[in-house]
Amino acid sequence: MTKRTRATESEPVPPQDAAEATEAATPPVPEPDRELLPLSGVRVIDVGNFLAGPYAASILGEFGAEVLKVEHPIAGDPMRRFGTPTKRHDASLVWLSEGRNKKSVTIDLRQPEGVNLFLKLVAHSQVLIENFRPGTMEEWGLGWKQLQAANPRLVMLRVSGYGQTGPYRRRSGFAHIAHAFGGLSYLAGFPGETPVLPGNVPLGDYMSSLYGAIGIMLALRHAERTGEGQVIDVAIYEAVFRQLDEIAGAYALYGKIREREGAGSFVAVPHGHFRTSDDKWIAIACTTDKMFERLAEAMERPELASSGLYGEQRKRLAARDQVNQIVIEWVGSLTRAEVLERCLANEVPVGKLNSIADIFEDEHFLARGNLARVPEEGLGEVTVPGVVPTLSETPGRITNLGPPLGNATYEVMRELLGISADEIKRLRQQKII
Repeated sequence: MTKRTRATESEPVPPQDAAEATEAATPPVPEPDRELLPLSGVRVIDVGNFLAGPYAASILGEFGAEVLKVEHPIAGDPMRRFGTPTKRHDASLVWLSEGRNKKSVTIDLRQPEGVNLFLKLVAHSQVLIENFRPGTMEEWGLGWKQLQAANPRLVMLRVSGYGQTGPYRRRSGFAHIAHAFGGLSYLAGFPGETPVLPGNVPLGDYMSSLYGAIGIMLALRHAERTGEGQVIDVAIYEAVFRQLDEIAGAYALYGKIREREGAGSFVAVPHGHFRTSDDKWIAIACTTDKMFERLAEAMERPELASSGLYGEQRKRLAARDQVNQIVIEWVGSLTRAEVLERCLANEVPVGKLNSIADIFEDEHFLARGNLARVPEEGLGEVTVPGVVPTLSETPGRITNLGPPLGNATYEVMRELLGISADEIKRLRQQKII
């Protein structure tokens, strides 16, 4: 899309409402490096709400795709008001971070004219992402049949709690429910106690979006070769279940049901979290006999790694409580800095158990650019997680945080779809856009 201001001298377009006033006051974000990025030329429509699915669009936007966030004209994506609020009335911290690199376009998809506008937008795009309950898009007249007719090469990502097929397809889906249904929450917590939220963050939403982004890349490659688009169906619970290593095989072969094990692991000892004398925490992972031998050296107790004591994994597993108690007492006698120094000197896998305050002070996070500081009008500098992965030749970038509602509606309607200023004014007055 050609970059220009929303109104030119030859076509004055005075703002008609608050959304248009915001748009008129918000200049286009300059993107001089877009053509250098791997997804240059790919236009993505993100019509979902919250995180599962839309996060995939954020990833694509970091690497050059133009992402048009299609929202309802009145309130927009509910994620704008989810989490910690900011001085921007339409932007929580979650929205600013995860709505990054997007332009907001307002269209009411419940009105026939809105549907027609959306189909025109689809005809000018390569990717569509949605995460409504299965059947919702079809109810609006925007099922795959209509979308494919508008653009045979379209790649469509559909993310939902339980997928587009199956007996549970119409059930509501959220990350918390997916963690439970997919088997992850059952494993989180201590033996015999109530299962806990795994991290108290929407892992399922992020994971399903990552699988969605992979699916989009594969489908775009197929479309390049054949000219044919396709649908990518991702269930949030499936993304969670796919992460559970050998749990399915162990049950199928041996009837083994893995239970909650707290901070430890059923496959290795010592392998968990330990409190230091200065009331901080560290993580130690000794998954092999050699690693335990190194830990014994760090503890200045090499005899612990002898064949007569705990030098073999099977013996350590059989004496799990005793081995863990030895490590607990040693770690508890030292500060975190001292434990780290001794373990690192002996090449023991060890790491700080970081709070967000620790992360902000850690030199490695800073060196890797994991904390991106992005200026935002009216808020100053906002810190968000940086771009992942790191590409050596075409690294991703953050051009803007979550946009104001409707900040690109006029640009898209006028420049991409060729709608006249008078017609745009009418569509606004009727709240179609």
